[in-house]
Amino acid sequence: MTEAQLNWIEGLQFVARAGNGPAVVMDNPEGGGGASPMELLLMGVAGCTAMDVASILKKKRASVTAIQLNVRGERAEEHPRRYTAVNIEFVITGQGVKPADVERAIELSATRYCGGIASLNAPVKHTFRIVEARA
Repeated sequence: MTEAQLNWIEGLQFVARAGNGPAVVMDNPEGGGGASPMELLLMGVAGCTAMDVASILKKKRASVTAIQLNVRGERAEEHPRRYTAVNIEFVITGQGVKPADVERAIELSATRYCGGIASLNAPVKHTFRIVEARA
């Protein structure tokens, strides 16, 4: 079971904490004091799949030096303004990283391991590119 607590600060700003983890500030876009709940949802999905892919590539002994995800979520115009599509681009930097390994790691995350992706009611598209690191 996961538990979280949310405390109101002012306006639409809240401080949230899951378990004994660090606090996260939430705000609406106009307030600008933190990420919006929907931005945090998108970041959570990205973090979930990034951790899976990093772990799988490590098990494959891929020489990865950096992983960046560029995530874009498209939202419905009408309320509830849920995500209607999510696009995730993985940028994997390393030496001799095999495209087949990256593709398989992303597939396993998307279809088997990432609870964040599984919790979305939206299609998720994945792309990747590999950047060869300097020796």
